[in-house]
Amino acid sequence: MMGLPGALENTKSAIAAGATAIGNLGQYFTFRLPYWDDDVATTEATVIALGLLAAQETEILVHSNLDDGFAGLFADASSALGMVLLEKYIVEDLIGASVSHCYGHHFTAPRLRLAFHRALGEVSATPGTMIYGSTVSYQSTAAGNFASLASYLQADIWALNRQGTGHAVNPVPVTENERIPDVDEIIDAQIFAGRLAEHALLSAELIDLAIVDDLAAKLVGGGRAFASNVIKGLPDLGVDVTDAAQVMLALRRIGPKRLERSFGAGAPDPEEWSGRRTIVRSEWLSELEDKADRWVAAIEPEVRSAIAARHLGVCVGTSDVHEHGKTLVEKALDGLGVEVIDGGVSSDPETLVSRAAEAGADVIAISTYNGVALRYTREVLDRLAVAGLAIPVCVGGRLNQIPEDSNSGLPVDVTDEIRALGAEPCASLDALASMLTTVAGHRAEKTERSGPLRAGLVRST
Repeated sequence: MMGLPGALENTKSAIAAGATAIGNLGQYFTFRLPYWDDDVATTEATVIALGLLAAQETEILVHSNLDDGFAGLFADASSALGMVLLEKYIVEDLIGASVSHCYGHHFTAPRLRLAFHRALGEVSATPGTMIYGSTVSYQSTAAGNFASLASYLQADIWALNRQGTGHAVNPVPVTENERIPDVDEIIDAQIFAGRLAEHALLSAELIDLAIVDDLAAKLVGGGRAFASNVIKGLPDLGVDVTDAAQVMLALRRIGPKRLERSFGAGAPDPEEWSGRRTIVRSEWLSELEDKADRWVAAIEPEVRSAIAARHLGVCVGTSDVHEHGKTLVEKALDGLGVEVIDGGVSSDPETLVSRAAEAGADVIAISTYNGVALRYTREVLDRLAVAGLAIPVCVGGRLNQIPEDSNSGLPVDVTDEIRALGAEPCASLDALASMLTTVAGHRAEKTERSGPLRAGLVRST
């Protein structure tokens, strides 16, 4: 309801319906609707909606899911805690409402979940909304994902038993990373959580809380330094830090990576992802780097050499806000010696095609998640046809879509339909490597026909 162009109308309706926690403020910083680029209007609607909540006689919490904002994109987990302080400054100090924080999507290890909860309780006395399930942990079958469900839920129950912050636990159905869960799967997760709570409380005394508290202290120290650096540094960019709209718009436009590079708590380090050493390295980044490194190492040396020798360029973009898949692909391509062309996040099809054309990309790689795989692929191919380009398209992620005639709202797999359109479904990095090998082979053939000088100047499409 919050953070999109319709924030004011949605918030009015939520208040009328009796909602007592209205969000999601975190989405203001990262979410974008297709073909909507008026971030000033989005900011105006959000600030007015926040003011409307502040004016209510009955206190209503502003819900913010940190992971839907910058927390899921910061290289340093302490920066995520810094966003708590920045959002509290905007919502509470400047506007006069109360903000309540949710986290958890990208916190996989029990120690970090425990520590972040402890740190959050230290910097904010506002009751929390929920501790969200670690959806990135679901990388197995439904049965295997129950192990991940138990791992993060047990940590959350331990945390809440130690410190009652008001958060609810959130048992995410184990099919979440495959498709929209059905009702029975949601109920199963809830029953599982209820039973686990009985067991988890009996094992809470086994935890070494000193280790947790030490990590929490690092999060708090880094978070406070980051927030302080931002508030002190924004005026140098011409931002009035007493104006909520200006602060919000500045943070949104700067983005998570530049924010950390400019204001992060760690010492500058050009070799690091964000340009700074991390106080507490974010798990998502370490996991993606490890996956990319292991995948590149497993590629046959002659295949790596053949691809690298052709100096290929791949334009990588996403159909929606989820960009971890994009990051993984980019790191893998970098390991293969392929030029990465940034196709953007939540890119409209014509924007993605335009960037690919301008950079002379040999391949377009699309990462998709939100059930629009077929429609988005069709639109990209249509734009390529209009432009007279024959750039191969690879589509990875969740290749599903909700059928127009569906009576359940559940998406179905559209892999075959995407292939029928002429794009290549890439269910894994191996499929992308296979496509690059083919493109590299074509480039080699063109080099033989055109000669080395021409081949060095002309990028094949």
